[in-house]
Amino acid sequence: MMYDYILFDFDGTVYDTVEGITKSVRYALNKHGWDAELADLRCFVGPPLDEMFMEKYGVSREMGLRLTEEFRERYKPIGVYESRPFEGIGELLSALRAAGKKTAVATSKPQYLAEHLLERAGLRALFDVVCGSEPTGGGNAKWQVTERALNALGADRARSVLIGDTRWDVEGAARVGIPCIGVRYGYAAPGEMEAAGAIAMAEDTEELLGLLLPQSASCLGAADRRTQKTAE
Repeated sequence: MMYDYILFDFDGTVYDTVEGITKSVRYALNKHGWDAELADLRCFVGPPLDEMFMEKYGVSREMGLRLTEEFRERYKPIGVYESRPFEGIGELLSALRAAGKKTAVATSKPQYLAEHLLERAGLRALFDVVCGSEPTGGGNAKWQVTERALNALGADRARSVLIGDTRWDVEGAARVGIPCIGVRYGYAAPGEMEAAGAIAMAEDTEELLGLLLPQSASCLGAADRRTQKTAE
């Protein structure tokens, strides 16, 4: 199946944000006398934070929202900058755009933060649409931001796909009637996305390009081989 409307999750798919997010989660936990190893907090990268606080620590929604606000005390001035685009993501997006594909970000991250990081990395122009959670904190479920991104693109859902790195992406895509391709370089536990129903998995951005643009990937591979042969 060839897709003309390609939506991307942000954290763990376009941007490596694990350092800033996990350190800021630990900051919020520390305010209440709790602590955790950073490696145990990788699950917070991607899903709505209040829901993950509730799921992982069994707190009430009120407490989940409070922890999320305390998370932002560190994340906004410091953690947001402890991040970087994944290797090859710019080249992947450029290839998709050159092939005439429409691209969007659909993220539970506040939209202004996603926009800011994309602008900072010089990637904003490679997306037709960026949809994130609203300033009030509402409308941040994965299916809701994905729905908004599809509508903003004017997308045909039969030719649309979401690229993500956790089960939250697979489940959100399914709810709005589109498939999800997973990336293994993100933050899901092994087998998590396959169990949730991802239609395919990519090890890296090069393999993802091969899934989305088979002909282009083949041409790129041939060019790489020619370059290597010349070097030899």
